[in-house]
Amino acid sequence: MPVKDTDPPCQAEACALQGCLTRNTYSPEKCTENMRNLYRCCQLLYDATGDHGESTACPMPSVVRRWLKVHPENTK
Repeated sequence: MPVKDTDPPCQAEACALQGCLTRNTYSPEKCTENMRNLYRCCQLLYDATGDHGESTACPMPSVVRRWLKVHPENTK
């Protein structure tokens, strides 16, 4: 899945997460899929740029990697 050509990159995923948090009174446990989608997008950006990609929608590369490691996808 390539990084979508938006400015800034991953902005659509960040907006979807913000919308979910707003609808769910800032309960992050209800927005895990939105968070995963944002962090996956950010990881693709960092993979494609050797961790040098920039986006106001993405946290630092180490934060993205740590979150994805701590929150693996369900393998059901």
